[in-house]
Amino acid sequence: MHPNFKATGLLAGVLFLLSITSAPAQHSIYEPLKLDEVQYSLEDFGNMWTFDAVPTSLFEKRYDFRPSDEWLDDVRLSALEFSTGCSASFVSEDGLIMTNHHCVRGALPRIQQDGEHLQRDGFYATDLGDERPFPGMYVDQLIDIQDVTAAVHAAMEAGQTDNEKVRLRDEKLEELTKECREGYTCRVITLYNGGKYSLHTYRRYNDVRLVMAPDVQIAATGWDWDNFTYPRYELDFAFLRAYDENGQPVKSPHFFQWSEKGAPDGAPVFVIGRPGNTDRLLSYSQLEYHRDVRNPGILNLFNELYQAYYQYFRAHPERKAELLSQLLSVANTRKVFAGLNLALTDPYLMAKKKDFETELRKKLTEDEGLQKEYGDLWDKTDEAVDSLMKYGAEFRANFVIGFGRPAHLKLAQDMVEYAGQMQLPEGQRREAYKSDKLEETKAALAPDVADMELEKLLIAAHANFIGKVAGKDSELLKLAYNGLMGEEAADYILKKAIVAQPAKIKALLDAGPEAILKSDGPYIRFALHAQNRLNELNPILQNAQNTLDVQNQRLGRLIFELFKGATPPDATASLRISDGRILGYEYNGTLAPAKTTYYGLWDRYYSFGETSYPWGLHERWKTPPAGLDLSVPVCFASSNDIVGGNSGSAVINQKGEVVGLAHDGNMESIAGGYAFLPEANRTIATDSWGLMEALKLVYKADRLVKELKAGKME
Repeated sequence: MHPNFKATGLLAGVLFLLSITSAPAQHSIYEPLKLDEVQYSLEDFGNMWTFDAVPTSLFEKRYDFRPSDEWLDDVRLSALEFSTGCSASFVSEDGLIMTNHHCVRGALPRIQQDGEHLQRDGFYATDLGDERPFPGMYVDQLIDIQDVTAAVHAAMEAGQTDNEKVRLRDEKLEELTKECREGYTCRVITLYNGGKYSLHTYRRYNDVRLVMAPDVQIAATGWDWDNFTYPRYELDFAFLRAYDENGQPVKSPHFFQWSEKGAPDGAPVFVIGRPGNTDRLLSYSQLEYHRDVRNPGILNLFNELYQAYYQYFRAHPERKAELLSQLLSVANTRKVFAGLNLALTDPYLMAKKKDFETELRKKLTEDEGLQKEYGDLWDKTDEAVDSLMKYGAEFRANFVIGFGRPAHLKLAQDMVEYAGQMQLPEGQRREAYKSDKLEETKAALAPDVADMELEKLLIAAHANFIGKVAGKDSELLKLAYNGLMGEEAADYILKKAIVAQPAKIKALLDAGPEAILKSDGPYIRFALHAQNRLNELNPILQNAQNTLDVQNQRLGRLIFELFKGATPPDATASLRISDGRILGYEYNGTLAPAKTTYYGLWDRYYSFGETSYPWGLHERWKTPPAGLDLSVPVCFASSNDIVGGNSGSAVINQKGEVVGLAHDGNMESIAGGYAFLPEANRTIATDSWGLMEALKLVYKADRLVKELKAGKME
């Protein structure tokens, strides 16, 4: 394979179409909303461009800057995809890597030594030999893109049903991945919901070591309250280094040089990273399913988990640093689904999505060929969505995710699984339930409650979740918790649950599988009911999802064909370049500045009474360091298009210099999962100037500062 990264410029007609339909639709609080006048814009689909289809003509029109093939190649090879699900990039020729602190935060305790607390206090390797290995972490560098759409579509055409088409697609994707050339890693990227497929080839660096991570308090200032908000005052950064197979720092001719003073307000900037997932190409009926069933169910779950973990966190201030990472992870998911829920209950956004689908269907009626090929698309889609609407909430209530699951419920599920396996002939059982492994498996069936205080909170959270999703008067809540919620439900389980007592567990195991399945323990009753019901629901929902996979591929292909690449594909955890400007916006009846300064950091600290929660400061930050100009920018907002997965992305200028480090978006950006609304959707980034000042004046990271400035080690 040979890389082919020539940017495909847009046709003149498409550029004209884009120019007249993509002006920012001003949805202002001062203009009464008239839903019948709301129109879609091609800009609703954002600007996460793939590197084999960068609209260089559009960039030239917007910014008077047309990137060359060499510029795009260098930018692509400077960017990295991080094993933690984040983005990263090389920032020196000696393998120095920049990413976000929150991308490595959870792993810091794994590599700390006696007497250290890396989350609380941070880490800095004063010498090269002190850089600390991060076992299991790696970064991938995208070196080649190949269009394999024809091969995948041809494989799918052989299928007679949607289930067969999905199976043949998956087999072809696996085959293409296995054909990856020796020494490299390959992945097939789905674009336009399957309207296009690209084979990405990566060079992987498996030896990654920590160079510097700041204290968690400055990296997550404001904690969950400031997460996905702006104005913001935090330095969410970390530096690592890639080493080669000989244990030497990787030599990379492709890296982003540091811009010490960043970029001014209004300057064009580009975010280079790996956005995780968006659903901008879904049909309107699927958005209704997300609005009415999917998102509320997930939001209810993570809101209950957050309340449990937050109460536990507040009860143990002595373990603040230890518990904070877990709390912030739950809080982040909760806030994402809160934002998605808000997005789809916004009549303005939904009106834009409805208008787009209306126009798309109108185009079909005007073209006999398109009507013949795609005319049944929405009927098939809506039929599948009807199944999701009918059974989705019930599935959510019966399905228990591993994270945040009460230990007593896990044990009940394990007991039910044990009983089911033991009713099978030995030859049909899974390995763990065959004679040579059986005693070991039985020994593991014992209460394993590490912390009864947290366990009670998690039981209460699960009961509340069931009550909210299935209903307070539901049979499911009665089955599991005798119709109780909250603390009452926890007390009921701990009093009644057979799995709470080792002696009763042993007696049940000795009595055999029938005794387990006939037990009156509430969690065992719930686990058995959930297992049986999920066995009935899974085929129905899987068939519906397979239909949607096929129909969404047709829809994506239709949009791709009609708009000739003027709309980028949805985010699919693949490397993209997003264009925008450093830009403030209107919010809450006022203005958010394009940049925030160090003044705000200490203002937040003192305004909230110098308390540790949530705008507290580490000891090293409580007094502004000598020489720090408080008017230096610490964060900025830009109109680039990012979503989860872009964390750790470099924000660069036209010279390919780092001017910022993206860490998330504002609350309005979460709606970008469904539509990019340029009025207020903003990327939030740490400013390169403010970050450099912190490295020099607060952390005294002289070796790192010199390398960033020079682009290499001395």
